[in-house]
Amino acid sequence: MRKIETDIVVCGGGPAGINAALAAGRSGARTLLIERYGFLGGMSTAALVYPWMTFHTMDGKQVIAGTAQEIVDRLMAEGASPGHVRDTVGFVKTITPYDPEVYKVLIIDMLREAGVKVLLHSFMDEVQTRDGLIETVRLATKSGKYEISAKQFIDATGDADLAYLSGAPCLQGRDIDNLTQPMTMKFRMRGVDLAKVKRYMIEHPDEFYKKTPFDELEELPLSGVLGYFKHWKEADLPINRDQVLFFTGPGPDEVLVNTTRVQGLDGTELEDLTEGEVQGRKQVRMVADFMARCLPGFENASISSVGAQIGIRESRRIDGCYSLQIKDVVDGRAFDDCIARSGYPIDIHDPSGKGVQAAWVQGDGAYDIPYRCLLPKRIDNLLVAGRCISTTHEALATTRLTPSCMATGQAAGTAAAIAWEQGISPGKVDIGLLQERLIHNGALLRSGQTA
Repeated sequence: MRKIETDIVVCGGGPAGINAALAAGRSGARTLLIERYGFLGGMSTAALVYPWMTFHTMDGKQVIAGTAQEIVDRLMAEGASPGHVRDTVGFVKTITPYDPEVYKVLIIDMLREAGVKVLLHSFMDEVQTRDGLIETVRLATKSGKYEISAKQFIDATGDADLAYLSGAPCLQGRDIDNLTQPMTMKFRMRGVDLAKVKRYMIEHPDEFYKKTPFDELEELPLSGVLGYFKHWKEADLPINRDQVLFFTGPGPDEVLVNTTRVQGLDGTELEDLTEGEVQGRKQVRMVADFMARCLPGFENASISSVGAQIGIRESRRIDGCYSLQIKDVVDGRAFDDCIARSGYPIDIHDPSGKGVQAAWVQGDGAYDIPYRCLLPKRIDNLLVAGRCISTTHEALATTRLTPSCMATGQAAGTAAAIAWEQGISPGKVDIGLLQERLIHNGALLRSGQTA
């Protein structure tokens, strides 16, 4: 067995893990990022989650910046993102398109600049603990087992794998039946006549959900479509959803389709996950065929890519030192130990029905995420970031979004670095010092603070 000793280990190379590793590596700590795929990006790249939404409140005020904004800026400099643009269709004011292939390369460059060691093709499957501390994690790789020891660990796996294997208490799904939000196999279609799609929207407004007045839509670039209610109902596909959803880009004749829906399966169970992949890919073929046959503007469209894996909205999450509640989100609650903010609304894709449950953030349009949501119980040298932080099923429906995961990742990496520097557990990190460092590095933690 090969052994590596380091200071901070980050498990999971998605939005949370990338930002955690950048923050930790830039602090001077020896930082190792572990990722099971041969590329980074998590759901953004493996499952084609596109675009990122949202760095802003519903009225367009930016509340997530820091390392996440730096990534957007670097993508813009590469010509791989237009930055934050107006969303003409969906729930939010702004969205952030990006080119995932450029993102995969850029992120490696940024991590190497920060001194972070990256191990790809590495599956973390064992955890050794002693007296409430993680001592090592073990990796299954092509070259055999690796054993990694460190002082601090960060779980950015999305499924709380590290927390679960270490013995930290975890929860899953909604309280009444433990069902989670459905999985979605996303795919891209090329050869789409977007000008024709836009004309059809303007001529048939009753078939679409859209916040933007139609006279404004004529003057704005089309960012996506939610609707085609009549076409979808007439098609009567065996998919438990009530409309078509797709976003334009990244190519000029390309769209990302977010319409498949696989329900009732557990993303942490092998056989369920296998079945989800099978069902998801079958649904992709059904939906793509329907769109090409029935939707104006898709007559010459065809599938250009399908996710490497099915997209997981919800699986395990930790039962941490504080669980963010739906009331905290809707009330726009402020916390003394705020380490990130978000303006994304509650957005629950029904675990068993067709629809989506939404609830808006009141007050100034943003809510705080407290540091205690990143702290698991029982394990003293572990922080959690991203989709698996401590929330209720309802609150997870907003914290799961990519920019929020990026923000909690930066907070976890910064906190782990402070704990490493001072030789303490993350639970003993001084909140004022943590907030000071986050703000120094561009995080937006206070109402009225601007990027």
